[in-house]
Amino acid sequence: MLAIHTPPSPSRLVLGLIVLSAIFFVVERLLGNGRGRPVVRQGFFTDATYWILTPLVAKPLIRMLVVLPIGLLVASGVASVEEFRTRAYAGFGPLSRQPLWLQTVEIYLLVDFLAYWNHRMFHGGRWWPFHAVHHSSEHLDWMSSIRVHPVNELVGNLCRAVPVLLLGLNPVVTATTAPVLTLYAVLLHANVNWDFGPLRCVIASPVFHRWHHSRDPAAIDKNFAGLFPVWDILFGTYYVPRDRVPEDFGVHEPMPAGYVRQLLHPFKAALGGRREREIQEAIAP
Repeated sequence: MLAIHTPPSPSRLVLGLIVLSAIFFVVERLLGNGRGRPVVRQGFFTDATYWILTPLVAKPLIRMLVVLPIGLLVASGVASVEEFRTRAYAGFGPLSRQPLWLQTVEIYLLVDFLAYWNHRMFHGGRWWPFHAVHHSSEHLDWMSSIRVHPVNELVGNLCRAVPVLLLGLNPVVTATTAPVLTLYAVLLHANVNWDFGPLRCVIASPVFHRWHHSRDPAAIDKNFAGLFPVWDILFGTYYVPRDRVPEDFGVHEPMPAGYVRQLLHPFKAALGGRREREIQEAIAP
């Protein structure tokens, strides 16, 4: 589960994209807000490129960097190379001796808590230009969910996985969080106005996350959680008004179109306070 795997083949990626397209055709066009919307909307080919290249480029790099915490575990004597090679490693210390169901609950809570603060970090200062790529889609739907800069993807995954592994929790469960949360993120970006009713404060909904992408001044820097809104409630960043739904998506600063130009954009962007100045200029009366 922690071994270095080869990236999926392009044919498998295309097949997966076709399957998801069929699923979300039903979700968005029959159950959501996509009825009558062009299939090939603005930014479609950019997002399709992210869907193909992100698993081929970013995922293998992330898997390689997981070698760092593995090396620490081996060097500290709590695990051996052989255990990782044979996939026999199941964690260490008192936390690893808990029932697997309890570890699963703890891992998902901890991973989402870490993701909340990592997400907040990417909304400020030098990190924002990388995260702005994700927020740049003005036509928010399931396809735009994977429009993520590789730096954002890399740092986010390491910030979530490494602390959990170093605590000794079960690595198999830890490894499941990435695909589970990725698929759930696809749903959160879908063009639907689902808020999950009485569960809206328990589990993140598409409405909850789509408010996070809104350019509405009241929604800026709100709803950072990816799974459990309790973190936003506790830390004062929860925003889900009942009388309207999110719209007007995108970023206030200029963002180039196209995959390559968006990858280069953060390195060209002015650093230190640029985002704060532009937001204030954009929302000033």
